[in-house]
Amino acid sequence: MSEFWLISAPGDKENLQALERMNIVTSKSNLSHNTKFAIPDFKVGTLDSLVGLSDELGKLDTFAESLIKRMAQSVVEVMEDSKGKVHENLLANGVDLTSFVTHFEWDMAKYPAKQPLVIVVDTLAKQLAQIETDLKSRTAAYSVLKANLENLEKKSTGNLFTRTLSDIVSKEDFVLDSEYLITLLVIVPKSSYVQWQKTYESLSDMVVPRSTKLIAEDNEGGLFTVTLFRKVIEDFKVKAKENKFIVREFYYDEKEIKREREEMTRLLSDKKQQYGPLLRWLKVNFSEAFIAWIHIKALRVFVESVLRYGLPVNFQAVLLQPHKKSATKRLREVLNSVFRHLDEVAAASILDASVEIPGLQLSTQDYFPYVYFQIDLSLLD
Repeated sequence: MSEFWLISAPGDKENLQALERMNIVTSKSNLSHNTKFAIPDFKVGTLDSLVGLSDELGKLDTFAESLIKRMAQSVVEVMEDSKGKVHENLLANGVDLTSFVTHFEWDMAKYPAKQPLVIVVDTLAKQLAQIETDLKSRTAAYSVLKANLENLEKKSTGNLFTRTLSDIVSKEDFVLDSEYLITLLVIVPKSSYVQWQKTYESLSDMVVPRSTKLIAEDNEGGLFTVTLFRKVIEDFKVKAKENKFIVREFYYDEKEIKREREEMTRLLSDKKQQYGPLLRWLKVNFSEAFIAWIHIKALRVFVESVLRYGLPVNFQAVLLQPHKKSATKRLREVLNSVFRHLDEVAAASILDASVEIPGLQLSTQDYFPYVYFQIDLSLLD
């Protein structure tokens, strides 16, 4: 499973023994793989400041999770035909995300533990905010470029009724620069080819004999040329429509066709030039954002452990990786049983959801007898 539970319990002898019991039970029952999760000794400050940080860290945690999810999606969108290799590019410090989480070490150089907690949190918040700002500007420019290119490509892949005709026709297909004559393009159903050949000259006056030619086909029909006098265009269109022949509104313009082809070439070139730098930026900054997110999780465990268990700071954090989704309910029961003594009332309500305790409102999703946070990597799948 790509899900982790980050918990903590007081570091006294009784609770260290409880942690050992938890390790034995979860190991024997094959419920989870457990490892110690090292968190530095931070400057605690006042309990009031910790309460404020608790709220701020909760919001920052949600923001960081949303940001890395958006960055992962951006990698998917940029890689397009190589989506099977996306996870090869979603790394943290050069290793896969699971390895980074299970071998987490606090980055003292980037986030000095000797600084006041509020400064450490502010550093993380500013770092993530800058990454988000850059992400928006970089992906917006690429998205506009990609959308323009896709629109041009769609014009070249539709049926004869909708697609651009500039890459199908040639100058030789048309009578050009004539004051009196004009060449039209007509879409004829495949079942009506014979009828077209027999009737096109008589659909209107002043149609040039033997002027039709099939120049393109799709599954539905063919694109024919026909040359006639300009003054009978409207009459010819009406008669053609009555016979289920559709005149495509297209007038050969060499300059416009050249411009369209040059635009396609330019967009393809621009996309190729932007692809490499954008993907590299996403890889580097996804790593930075993910690393920051796990540091935020560590900070949340520290702050909540101090608020829950009090001073002096003495707790042990443990990272659990449930082996399978079906085992999470049983794993939760084991944890609540082992640490029931930390909060008898809360533990009782969680272990027996049918028991209603007057005056107590608890959600089994966000409160347990022990400090608990989830790291769910499946959000990046």
